[in-house]
Amino acid sequence: MEQLRLIRHSFSDQPEMSTAISRTILRRVAAGELRPTIRIHRPGNEVAFGRQDMASPRYEAAAEAARATGFAAVERLAGGRAAVFHEGTIAIARAYADPQPPKRTYARFEEMADLIATTLRGLGVDARVGEVPGEYCPGAYSVNARGTVKLSGIGQRMIRGGAHMGGVVVASGGTEVSRALVPVYEALELEWNPATSGDVSAELGRQVDPGEIEEALIVELGRTYELVDAELDEETIELAEESLRLSSSTDS
Repeated sequence: MEQLRLIRHSFSDQPEMSTAISRTILRRVAAGELRPTIRIHRPGNEVAFGRQDMASPRYEAAAEAARATGFAAVERLAGGRAAVFHEGTIAIARAYADPQPPKRTYARFEEMADLIATTLRGLGVDARVGEVPGEYCPGAYSVNARGTVKLSGIGQRMIRGGAHMGGVVVASGGTEVSRALVPVYEALELEWNPATSGDVSAELGRQVDPGEIEEALIVELGRTYELVDAELDEETIELAEESLRLSSSTDS
């Protein structure tokens, strides 16, 4: 059984640092310095903007709209349009080593979508893979409930020697997703239907803590991989901090 490092360290009060950690792990896994790694963690309140969003002349207005609703505006590592992370969600960041990452683009999407959908079905959700018409950050590998509301989004980033898969699962607070995204998408002039934003708690008719989904994801992963508990090493943290300093000096 293939080994996979599992990290559960969160930076809920430092969204930029969380992204920097994921980016650093990806680079180090791609370079062969670390073994393939998955981080399952608790995010804080943030709107993660994709490259298309940040290239838009309306980005600054969208970022300000996010901050006005109490959400930090950060750049997302994986592609796609603006998505929301908050305290009622679980975030997944997986770094693959792959000498030819484009050849397995769809296989990675399928694996991540299947992991999330299977986990949610195990909890009793009618979870399906596929885009819901009108959903935010639309994608063929979104995970929905009943073909009606989006519960999870997935994105991918490839670099030389590796790939990153990022995902978010909304345990509760689907309305919080809408509250943050309505003004953001309006600022970006993107159309979507806020009614398509759902959460696992609403589907199950009970309050679902993100930790319940976190543990269920780990159990499901353990059916395929030998999970090796790991901590963030000092070099990864230092490299991530340095990347933030460089980014800050470039922006200023």
